[in-house]
Amino acid sequence: MTRRPVPTTAASGSRLPASFVMLIGSFTLLPAMSTDMYLPSLPQVATDLGTTAAGAQFTITGMVLGGAAGQLIVGPLSDRVGRRKPALVAVSGHVLISLLCAIAPSIGVLAGLRLLQGFFAASGIVTAIAVVRDRYTGSEVARLMSRLMLVIAAAPMLAPSIGTVVAGQWGWRAVFLVLAGVGGALLLFALLRLPESLPPERRQRHGVGALARGYLDLLRDKRFRALAVLPGMAQAVVISYVAGSPFVLREQFGLSGGQFSLVFALGGASLVAGSQLNAGLVRRISPSRLLRVGAPAMAGSSAVLVVMVVGGVGGVLGLLVPLWCALFALGFVTSNASALALSRHGERAGTAAATIGALQSGVAGSVSPLVGLLGGDAVAMTSVILGTAVVALLVLGLATPIYRRQGWVALDAPGSDPSPDLEGAGLVTSAESGATATA
Repeated sequence: MTRRPVPTTAASGSRLPASFVMLIGSFTLLPAMSTDMYLPSLPQVATDLGTTAAGAQFTITGMVLGGAAGQLIVGPLSDRVGRRKPALVAVSGHVLISLLCAIAPSIGVLAGLRLLQGFFAASGIVTAIAVVRDRYTGSEVARLMSRLMLVIAAAPMLAPSIGTVVAGQWGWRAVFLVLAGVGGALLLFALLRLPESLPPERRQRHGVGALARGYLDLLRDKRFRALAVLPGMAQAVVISYVAGSPFVLREQFGLSGGQFSLVFALGGASLVAGSQLNAGLVRRISPSRLLRVGAPAMAGSSAVLVVMVVGGVGGVLGLLVPLWCALFALGFVTSNASALALSRHGERAGTAAATIGALQSGVAGSVSPLVGLLGGDAVAMTSVILGTAVVALLVLGLATPIYRRQGWVALDAPGSDPSPDLEGAGLVTSAESGATATA
């Protein structure tokens, strides 16, 4: 297959190319599908492979660990060799590992394969996000990331149902055959539509030792650290809700299975609604100004949530309404914080995207278990959500100038972002200038 040229990008305020949004969204969907579609099969896996529930659950933990490693390794690699090849190798690896999972003879083999599956799935995401940063800057990055929230929010709602049907009809091994088919379709799509967005003259030419120095350079940037950790804090809010809600809503508040599914879907819809409103507003309002409203709104809604639960006000609606408001506000945090962090280090977008992704997994994975440790009830779940939201607001306020006089202007200004050079090469669109770049 011949390499496709980088297509012309549209100016700020125009429509994002639908095929490009679908392609990047498909990369985002792959690890979510690989995790959530498999969840209903855990009891079958434990029985069939003769292991405990904890042993079966480690096949989920392996995905998370492999995903973190994949992002940290492949992100800098894509800065060195380009985006297209690592992305294609990652999806190909996911297809192969999915087929091997379908014939895994033991729980140990399956756990090891799931570790590799997480590695390849996350590798595809980090290269895809780097392609976004290569092609767009500022508000356009935030707008595209907001569109991707449709996929991120939809996967946990749809994938378990699909996995339940597949495993119920053909067994848990068939789930991996479906995942291999999904990966194969994405591989064909990427072969046809994924451009090489990082030309040779912009690639990093340093040796392996530069990998660590690249991460150190990022972590020395105080504003980057603050912005990069915010998506992880936002993800921790979501995961704390996801982990605690089955016990809180079904056991504590007595919701039926159907009622719980409806409530869960409405929570996802709130998150989607906030992210899509952000996508529309970011055309006219800078990401930093939207972020400085979204973060306190998320913390404020979480505070109301805790007050309603502790005071026993409003029953289940007293819990759900402020919770949905917090999820809605969260839609203004993740996309804008990611876009601002990426804009500070455009010359190593792969490494920056890997850092953001690894922090997102690490922070969310570290915070969400607190729900169970604190008792697993409504007070525990909402307290963790509030604490996470408040810490996120403090990080934003203390480590960035966003709440100082005209501080959002300084935050919008790229740090070491070589945007003029990229525009001259026709690879990105400056959302601030509204100029159209040509390939």
